[in-house]
Amino acid sequence: MKTPRQLASYLFTRSGIVFMQLLAALPLPVVRAMGVALGWLLYGLAVPRRRVVQTNLLLCFPERLEAERHVLARQTFVFFAQAWLDRSWLWHGHPEKLRRRLQLKGALVELDGEQPVVLFAPHFVGLDAGWAALTQRVPRAFTTIYTDQANKLLDRWILRGRRRFGNARLFGRAEGVQPIISALRAGQPLYLLPDMNFGPEESVFVPFYGVDAATVPSLSRFAKLGRAKVVPVVTRMTSTGYEVEVMPAWADVPSADFVADTALMNARLQDYINTMPAQYYWVHRRFKSRPEGEPSIY
Repeated sequence: MKTPRQLASYLFTRSGIVFMQLLAALPLPVVRAMGVALGWLLYGLAVPRRRVVQTNLLLCFPERLEAERHVLARQTFVFFAQAWLDRSWLWHGHPEKLRRRLQLKGALVELDGEQPVVLFAPHFVGLDAGWAALTQRVPRAFTTIYTDQANKLLDRWILRGRRRFGNARLFGRAEGVQPIISALRAGQPLYLLPDMNFGPEESVFVPFYGVDAATVPSLSRFAKLGRAKVVPVVTRMTSTGYEVEVMPAWADVPSADFVADTALMNARLQDYINTMPAQYYWVHRRFKSRPEGEPSIY
């Protein structure tokens, strides 16, 4: 039997899922307008998270005027909210609707055949749209790594949404790397999101916008262990949906030096971010872990 608190959490989550199912039927401009309103609301109410965003922007764009960074912070919350509401039609909309709204372009030839591929998918707000486009349109069994949610109803909803198309496999972090490597070598592309702070234990400190950032070297290591090429996939939100661009494979990663590979990954990520800075996941405490002896940033 659920406690009153558990029951309230269940009903709130269930109501949220029903809301997203209903939202999927609305025209995209309506969904995006609701995202603008939600983004402004979050910007005003989520004060601790707003400070995280502002701190990240100050560290990464110190050359910008303070007023410019405030505008960028508000835009970040709006894009974040719009992308969250877009999961309604990504996970519940008619497949044809997704085909119209998701533009898959670029070096698609990199995904032909069965060669092992690690897809470098940075944390832009459209990361779920990128995954949906690939699993719906490319006839390969994609894999990715998933962090379980404490809320089990929410967890099942997210997993069902991300397994919607193709023969997608989501590996839990607790499963270890061996199943991932085996899938890679079997020709199942790995959609990898390594540009977050997962703590100093398994990370290396390499520059990100000139600031040392704890970064997992998994891109280089998975590519080497899986004998795979690295192919970046960058997703951009547009007024009509999303553009999912598959870029040419990196010829110089992996190398014999996984630290150098990870630093190169961050440098190239900066180039991608600079083309659409408000769409990056600045709500994450990217610089939470510090080198020994350095004070906390947040």
